[in-house]
Amino acid sequence: MPYAMTRKDGAVLLRLYVQPKAAKCRLIGLHDGRLKLTVTSPPLEGRANLEVVRFIADFFGLSGRDVSLRSGSRSRKKQVSITGRDEVTLRARGAEVLAEGR
Repeated sequence: MPYAMTRKDGAVLLRLYVQPKAAKCRLIGLHDGRLKLTVTSPPLEGRANLEVVRFIADFFGLSGRDVSLRSGSRSRKKQVSITGRDEVTLRARGAEVLAEGR
């Protein structure tokens, strides 16, 4: 299953693997077919989840209301629903990061 796919309602589902309590918030590559994201927040009281949503919105140039956590609120494996961008655009931006190897 790819890390991004379009749902029937037109939203794009982005599959993430999140590492909390990192030194820096950034996308660093792929992990088990998911985009790997490091966040600085600890996984307490939903802080890491909020940082995931904020980072994804900022990274793809979206407002916060265009990004929502769909599943994985208590797991490192998360799914985020994105509206306002198509799958091709999101994949292109993700490919830039993967090519840079950051």
